[in-house]
Amino acid sequence: MAMAAFFLSVTRLRPDQVYGLLPFFLMGVICNGLAAAIQYSLSDTVAIQGLLPFTINAGLFANQNHFSALLFVSIPFVVYYGLFRGHLLSGSLGLITLLLLLLAAGSRAGILIGLAITIISVVFLSARSRLGGYGIPAVFIGLSLYTIGAWTKIDAEVVDPAFGRAEFARTTIAGIEENWATGVGFGSFPKVYQIYEKGEMIFKPYVNHAHNDYLELALEGGAPVVFLVAAYSVLLFAFSLAARRDPLQKMAFLSVSFLLVHSLVDYPLRTAALAMTFAYMNGIIFHKGFAGRLSQRGESTEAHDDNLLVPVRPALARR
Repeated sequence: MAMAAFFLSVTRLRPDQVYGLLPFFLMGVICNGLAAAIQYSLSDTVAIQGLLPFTINAGLFANQNHFSALLFVSIPFVVYYGLFRGHLLSGSLGLITLLLLLLAAGSRAGILIGLAITIISVVFLSARSRLGGYGIPAVFIGLSLYTIGAWTKIDAEVVDPAFGRAEFARTTIAGIEENWATGVGFGSFPKVYQIYEKGEMIFKPYVNHAHNDYLELALEGGAPVVFLVAAYSVLLFAFSLAARRDPLQKMAFLSVSFLLVHSLVDYPLRTAALAMTFAYMNGIIFHKGFAGRLSQRGESTEAHDDNLLVPVRPALARR
């Protein structure tokens, strides 16, 4: 309910107020990045206990995969800041830092999605970029080096062991087949999963999530929830077509899309920080004020200073 209320609040704001929320999100990313950098400088396996109600494993997150999700959803905004706003040096440093933190976190999905979202962000924004002719080759050279590091990181580990996501999905699907109409009830997944798992797959660690949010939602909520997810997907696609002219909405659409892709192999939106980010990005996408703002080009301009994405009126700009 808190996330839904925040989403509705964002859609009710003026476009300049929606822009004004973005620095707060980026500051949260920076704080988490600094916390992770300090943490990883001490040891690659350090875990901080007692500071928060949960054990901190990466940044301020209990889960390295979810910390990686926060990093890659911020990449489109950093690319926009570097290429579209003309701050190539600071934008490049920010992008390099995010990619290095993704490698340090060690999430395989985060590493691959970080690579994909960076490439797509550059392609999406290069057409209107001020420094695209110089920045894009540099970005792709850096991504080539990042790909080598990503391949080394992924190749060193088993992608999916016998007791892994493929087995989780098979067992969850078995439960869906018998409870597809109404589901088994929200919050009951850990107990219901045990009914359908194979005997040889029972170990001391138990499965608390399907690591595929769509399958878990289908098991718990049944056909009604599947319908709601499908309806949301259609609305998201429709609004993304309408928002294709506004760079901020493009970036938000990329971030939301890759969070949804990540949900195929994990459950990032069950973390409050990412759920709030998801609500904010959807508020940008479904906001109807950006279309009117684009049609009224003479009413506002963007300040060409170091304030990120804060539009001002012409009179204020002259002062």
